[in-house]
Amino acid sequence: MRRVGILLFAAVPVAITATVYFLVPEESAESPGGSTVATAQQESRQEAKRRAEEERSADDELIARLPAGLAAPAKKELAQRLVSTAESSTLDWRRTYGDIEDLDDGQGYTAGTIGFCTGTHDLLALVENYTEDHPDNGLARYLPALRAVDGTDSHEGLDPGFPAAWKAEAEVAAFREAQDTERDRAYFDPAVRLAKLDGLGTLGQFVYYDAMVFHGPGIDEDGFYVLRERALREADSPSRGGSEKAYLDAFLDVRRAAMRDKRPGTDTSRIDTAQRRFLEDGNLRLRTPLEWRVYGETYRVP
Repeated sequence: MRRVGILLFAAVPVAITATVYFLVPEESAESPGGSTVATAQQESRQEAKRRAEEERSADDELIARLPAGLAAPAKKELAQRLVSTAESSTLDWRRTYGDIEDLDDGQGYTAGTIGFCTGTHDLLALVENYTEDHPDNGLARYLPALRAVDGTDSHEGLDPGFPAAWKAEAEVAAFREAQDTERDRAYFDPAVRLAKLDGLGTLGQFVYYDAMVFHGPGIDEDGFYVLRERALREADSPSRGGSEKAYLDAFLDVRRAAMRDKRPGTDTSRIDTAQRRFLEDGNLRLRTPLEWRVYGETYRVP
């Protein structure tokens, strides 16, 4: 997961329970009352995310009536393969449980199937949850260090043993299952849920999921929820009466711009020659066979 920066916004509910956000002006913490304002703004940001993710009985009833979409077993497997080509340059996502390296992107160590990071809290959450059920695991002794480096790119307390410990633990079936569980809890389930509430089909659900993985399920300047807000300013989602293709076009434009703003010249092929290709082909149900290119490599799923 990748996330940086902060953008301020608040939320209000709209028709059919999907959520829309409105940006609020920023006030310097150095101005009179700045500390109080900053606290209030932080609370409003957290409230915005809470409202976007909150389960309501009406939402549950709506989603229960919808097709499974990306949550169908075959489509979920396809989603992991698609993400893996962008995250690990392989269709075989199951071989990436033990992957770990520092990508020099300011997020510390990036590890596992979905790119859990020592600097973005999700790797810490994974190890904490895993340790609750398996207290004698080989990563538990690194929890104090993981808590200390959370939010930074530091390796303090992790080197030299943490990468080897991660790889060893990835041989344990329970840890592989824990990675899947945390992936679903933090990324897959909320992305698919919100996409369905926005009226999006299987492709749109994947577009949200991949954005959630790359940008993080956060309220930062380039976090998923802020990108969604920007897209909603450009085009109405289907749940608000808009065209599905037009809205996804807008969302991909916003996301691509965010990637380039963060790191000029960054490779955006996971959008340009993958998701955009599916959209231009009108493949809103993400039907197979599929062919796409990421980082110059061609991938096919029959």
